[in-house]
Amino acid sequence: MALWLHFRLDGQLTEVMRLRVQSLQQRRQKRQEGERLLQPNEAVYRLDFSKQSLRFSHWTVRLAQPGRLTIIAISQLWTPDLTNLMTRQLLEPVGVFWRTATEDTPAQCYEADAAEFGERIAELAKVRKVMYFLFAFAEGCSPESVDCSITFIVDA
Repeated sequence: MALWLHFRLDGQLTEVMRLRVQSLQQRRQKRQEGERLLQPNEAVYRLDFSKQSLRFSHWTVRLAQPGRLTIIAISQLWTPDLTNLMTRQLLEPVGVFWRTATEDTPAQCYEADAAEFGERIAELAKVRKVMYFLFAFAEGCSPESVDCSITFIVDA
């Protein structure tokens, strides 16, 4: 059985992380050593897992216009309501998807990295019901122009 999961923008968490940046700037303070601040071109997305025993199948990434989307997974150890995001909590590899042509062509990716990334997410799903991601938009890509999902095979 296939399980299709759509990445959903977590607007509230994105706003909290933007406020952290703004607060540091207003007070002229530096980030904590190792802290990962949200960049202006980034937003926090989430996946909610209804099943835990999964095998990665494939990505479905649609970019409505040319641009680049980088998806960075965040470790299951991050508790956003309690701690700041630290660089050590960002997972490798990342997913990089892009579209260069203006006509309706599918998004391209580094297939080996994307497959390994999907497999890593499936492994982490075994221990988490929710997982967070940073979506970085570049080269004309924006949240409004991206539709992204991941499909898994549910192990019986």
